[in-house]
Amino acid sequence: MSPDTGAIADTTPETFTVGTTPEELSAWLRYHRIEEVDCAVPDIAGVARGKTMPAEKFAQLGAVHLPISIFHQTITGDYVGFEDGEQQILYAESDLRMVPDLATIRPAPWASSPTAQVIHDAQWQNGEPVEIAPRNVLKRIVDLYAREGWKPVVAPELEFYLTKPNPDPDYPLEPPTGRSGRPGAGRQSYSLGAVDEYDKIVDDIYDFAERQYLKIDTIIQEGGAAQLEINLVHGDPVDLADQIFLFKRTIREAAFTHNCYATFMAKPLANEPGSAMHIHQSVVDVKTGRNVFTDENGMPTALFFHFLAGQQTYLPSVLCLLAPYVNSYRRLVPNGAAPINVEWGHDNRSAGLRVPVSPPGARRVENRLAGADSNPYVALAASLACGYVGMKNALKPREPVIGNAYRNDHQLPRGLLESLTAFEDSSDLHEVLNRRFCDVYLQLKRSEFEEFMRVISPWEREHLLLSV
Repeated sequence: MSPDTGAIADTTPETFTVGTTPEELSAWLRYHRIEEVDCAVPDIAGVARGKTMPAEKFAQLGAVHLPISIFHQTITGDYVGFEDGEQQILYAESDLRMVPDLATIRPAPWASSPTAQVIHDAQWQNGEPVEIAPRNVLKRIVDLYAREGWKPVVAPELEFYLTKPNPDPDYPLEPPTGRSGRPGAGRQSYSLGAVDEYDKIVDDIYDFAERQYLKIDTIIQEGGAAQLEINLVHGDPVDLADQIFLFKRTIREAAFTHNCYATFMAKPLANEPGSAMHIHQSVVDVKTGRNVFTDENGMPTALFFHFLAGQQTYLPSVLCLLAPYVNSYRRLVPNGAAPINVEWGHDNRSAGLRVPVSPPGARRVENRLAGADSNPYVALAASLACGYVGMKNALKPREPVIGNAYRNDHQLPRGLLESLTAFEDSSDLHEVLNRRFCDVYLQLKRSEFEEFMRVISPWEREHLLLSV
């Protein structure tokens, strides 16, 4: 980008930048004719919190402040997680500094007026990172790898459903009508015809992504009715979490333009498969650029097996970070088209940990447990933390599973409350992720569970009302 004219030279997703000075930023804003800027920070749930301001004011790069309570808010809007000594912070709504990461600035192509969006990092007033902010949690894990001379590389795969508009939550969701005039049907995995049913929405997703300099590898039809999957290109964990954060908004907005909903609920339709966020993971030696999972002869290294073992050992303990809601566990059930184990296998999708077919230099581990409803920053941090502990402690994995791992015993917590208890007991991971973050997360999720328990479901009214 030229600071003088705002012209973009050889702009690709790999070279995209706006510079770091107010002058360079102003040039970029002028080039895109931006009138206002959405200043966003992802909260614990992955919801975008922030402010919108005129572009001219944002270009001055002045301080943006938001109260600390945004990281103590449940998905329903309640505020919890304040320790006794911090109650005054809750009521005072003490401010944090939100610092823009200009590498994340993107146009918002769906906006009615030219708008940009930029992700911010949360800092205390003294400039220290806010330890409970999810983006900072992921950065902390990446830094732990860097201290060992390692660089983690990830590639998420995000599944989601398109549905008819559903303004009344008492009614079940339904697939939208496609171009054929029929609602989407299930069991159409990888069908090009099924994707074409919603080609206008898919076209808008590609268009919005291109205009935001976001990189899509592929879009495919999954097994559910009107269920799609978007695959992203391998890269830096923080950058990929940013992309997922932006893609969720992008996909929702593309659906809205066609009178549809896009949902990332783990299990939105009772009789259809759930939606996952599969995470492909590898680790690169910073000095050599070589994949540390493969030796010079193309064979798997000890670090590869240690990473696998860390995933096997600790993923059940952090499942509440990958499956954060009561609904998340409706996906992780026997015969539910999702793994319920932490076995590993070569090119085996029934295993919770899959080692895909790949050249030796691209050897990686696919974590198939995370739900599409998870906060991408938290899910990536948790998964990479498990692998990191495995490599640091030289853990050894079990033998690879052969055949149908769906038939294995259920190796995961069966519900949110059980998962939270397992996470609370895993104190060694609290030190890796940050203890204060873990404490706040536990309080938030227990509050959400308690609120859910106050809801009487249709199942209860159907089977208990006149029978007990």
